Amino acid sequence: MKFARLGPLGSETPVVQVEDRILDISSITDEIDETFWASDGVARVRAAVAADTLPVVPDAETLRVGAPIAKPGTIVCIGMNYAAHAAESGSEPPSVPVLFFKAANTIAGPNDTVTIPRGSTKTDWEVELGIVIGRRASYLDSVEQSLDHVAGFVLANDLSERAFQLEESGGQWSKGKIAPGFSPLGPWVVTPDEVDHANLRLRSWVNGEPRQDSSTADLIFDVAHIIHHLSQYMVLDPGDVVLTGTPEGVALSGRFPYLQPGDVVELEIDGLGRQRQDVVAHEAAR
Repeated sequence: MKFARLGPLGSETPVVQVEDRILDISSITDEIDETFWASDGVARVRAAVAADTLPVVPDAETLRVGAPIAKPGTIVCIGMNYAAHAAESGSEPPSVPVLFFKAANTIAGPNDTVTIPRGSTKTDWEVELGIVIGRRASYLDSVEQSLDHVAGFVLANDLSERAFQLEESGGQWSKGKIAPGFSPLGPWVVTPDEVDHANLRLRSWVNGEPRQDSSTADLIFDVAHIIHHLSQYMVLDPGDVVLTGTPEGVALSGRFPYLQPGDVVELEIDGLGRQRQDVVAHEAAR
C-alpha cells in the first residue's frame, strides 16, 4: 500500500493510494505516525479498502503533498554506505555503520521549497532510501528478525551543508544536517510487499542534469543489517525513520557545483516516487 499526507502544512489529511484512487483514511487515523503503525493501522486500512468504506479525496492532484509521515521521534542516518560515495568523500569504506542523527523538524514535503541556510556556501543534495519503523526494535537477536520491524520505505533527500558538517563540525556531522527543511520525504511510504528494497534504482538531477544513478544493491550495509546493528545501541520505535546513505554523484565530490538559489533538485527511487524542490536563498525565505 502507498500512504501519503495531503494538504497545507500542519493540516495534512492522511490518505492511501489504491490504483488510481486517493482515499481519505482520517476515519481510521488522525495521523500517519507512531500510533498508526503500532496499532496495526495498515491492516485496518486494508480492511476498509476491501469493504469500500473510504471516501475518495476530491481534487487530490491539486493538493500540496506533505511528508508521508508525521514528525517521527528519531531520524537516524547511516553515512558513507556506498563504496563509491565513500571514495568521492576521500574516505575508505567503513567496516561498521557510521551513525548520525537529524532533528525531526527537518522533515519537509517532497516538493517543498529548500532554503539554503544562512551563511551556507556548500549545500548539497543526497538521494536516499529511507526505512520507516513499524514495530519497536531493541536488541534484536538476529539479522533475520530485522525486516519484521519495517513498516515501509520512503524516498528521502538528506540535504547537507558540507562546511558545517566537515569544517565546523567539532568531530561530528549533525551541524551540517539539521537546518529546517533538510529532510524532504515522500511522496509516499510504501509497504514492503510492494517494493524490492534490495534492488531499487536511485537517481538525482540538478537543473535537469543527471547527478546520481545507482542501486540499493550497492549498499555496503543492507536494510536488515542496519536495523539489527542499530538495535544493539538504541531503541527504534514505530514511526522512526532510518536513512540508509547516498550513492556517488554529490557536490562534495568536486565534480559538480553546490546548490545555489534558483536551482531545481529532482530525486527518484523506483516504486517510491519522485521529488522536485526549488532552491531559494535564506533571505528570500524570510
